[in-house]
Amino acid sequence: MTRVVILAAGEGTRLRPHTDHLPKTLVPLLGQSLLARQMSVLARAGVSDLSLVVGYHAECLSGLGPRVFLNERYGQTNMVASLYCAKALFDGSDDVLVAYGDIVYEPRVLAAMLASRAPVSVMVDLGWWDLWSLRMDDPLADAETLKLAPSGAVVELGRKPRTLEDVEGQYTGLFRVDRAFAGDFLSRYESLMQAPSFEGQPTEKMFMTSYLQHLIDDGVTVQAVPLQHGWLEVDTVSDLARYEAAAAQGTLVRLYDGAA
Repeated sequence: MTRVVILAAGEGTRLRPHTDHLPKTLVPLLGQSLLARQMSVLARAGVSDLSLVVGYHAECLSGLGPRVFLNERYGQTNMVASLYCAKALFDGSDDVLVAYGDIVYEPRVLAAMLASRAPVSVMVDLGWWDLWSLRMDDPLADAETLKLAPSGAVVELGRKPRTLEDVEGQYTGLFRVDRAFAGDFLSRYESLMQAPSFEGQPTEKMFMTSYLQHLIDDGVTVQAVPLQHGWLEVDTVSDLARYEAAAAQGTLVRLYDGAA
């Protein structure tokens, strides 16, 4: 069995005015909300144990079906702290698939993630340049490092690249924690919480990529699940506009097939 938790607590300021009165995950993409698209793919795969971590406009996400965990400090925290609000899911009885609330993905992406058996598995888009080129004028300026070992394990992610060679793929905001490692995944974060800061920032504002890098540096296998395309991130108003324009031109399907 796999539990799924979608992180949907943030304010989504870069998507305003779409997020003035809605959490980011309820913003529509081509006529259907990001959350509805994720839920549809999960339901078709037979995944029924779904939870949301909510915060900003939490009232909009209650009563939709999934179990809800509240991050009351959503304005002062980041992804790892939000995930910790759902710590009850990490009791070791099931695998846990973690998804950001501002992404969508095809069924083949979900199937690949569910099939992985590493302690931690992350979806890596090897065809990231195509998506970043659609989203922005200077893809490398927004990209983050992601380097792989010959085994396919991630050795570095989430840092500022110096050259294109530092970017073998892109982290997508979708990862899986094996049930055998679930308790350890959280206990290692609890150890970091004892200190007020981590790498020069408040610990509660830690990025997920920073935590995954910490696990890698600590000897944990974080395995890449390498794929070409099959997903989108909706982070800005520009993202929405460019996706809609590409869909109208019939080219978006090369990156993400919403009808798959």
